Amino acid sequence: MMLFESNCLGKIEILNRIRSSSELYETIVYLLMKFDELCILNVVLLCDNLQAIFGVYDGHGGVKAAEFAAKNLDKNIVEEVVGKRDDSEIVDAVRRGYLTTDAAFLKEEDVKGGSCCVTAMVSEGNLVVSNAGDCRAVMSVGGVAKALSSDHRPSRDDERKRIETTGGYVDTFHGVWRIQGSLAVSRGIGDAQLKQWVIAEPETKISRIEQDHEFLILASDGLWDKVSNQEAVDIARPLCLGTEKPLLLAACKKLVDLSASRGSSDDISVMLIPLRQFI
Repeated sequence: MMLFESNCLGKIEILNRIRSSSELYETIVYLLMKFDELCILNVVLLCDNLQAIFGVYDGHGGVKAAEFAAKNLDKNIVEEVVGKRDDSEIVDAVRRGYLTTDAAFLKEEDVKGGSCCVTAMVSEGNLVVSNAGDCRAVMSVGGVAKALSSDHRPSRDDERKRIETTGGYVDTFHGVWRIQGSLAVSRGIGDAQLKQWVIAEPETKISRIEQDHEFLILASDGLWDKVSNQEAVDIARPLCLGTEKPLLLAACKKLVDLSASRGSSDDISVMLIPLRQFI
């Protein structure tokens, strides 16, 4: 496959923050802010309604990293993936997009905090999901939840070993695993003081969108810490598929409200993307 022909680059329309896109039918996002650390949700249209990038950027330690990632990561990814055909080339191109964004942010003045990121690119019926941190992508496949990303936390054996191999340490505080007694995520944009261990390198999964691939949920950990993957699909599916017109905003709001009712003290951000429109 070829992602994003070069003549698309001049036609990028960034719908920043919290905007839905009627041109993509209804990509709906819903956000509950509790702190000033900022979570940004982006929709980027490329050339036509069959190419797009979606992203959730969950900041910590301030707003700067999430703002910077939301403004730059999608652009950097597109610039890298133009003309790439092989899956391995695309994976490496996305990796360079993340690393370029991270390096640029770290050169900014008064760099503070960091941001977890999850992005989903759609082009020619292909779905490319990447993440760095604990924002997560979950797809409904005929009603069955399928995680398309893995959370990057120091509690993961491979992440802990990577951190310890490079001279860091991981311990628990009030039941939460943290790097250097501080951060509870092990990858992301920014986090300059922990950069040796908190890398920006994403993990990427490429899928062909099939007829039973119903919708994709992108959300911050504020949702996933309180709501399981399957539970999220079970709640959203009747509102996405069981009505004459999908009630996507209602589905997102229901997920956010459920997490909040279960005591989530974090920002809760949810984006819901119908997938069949891209086949």
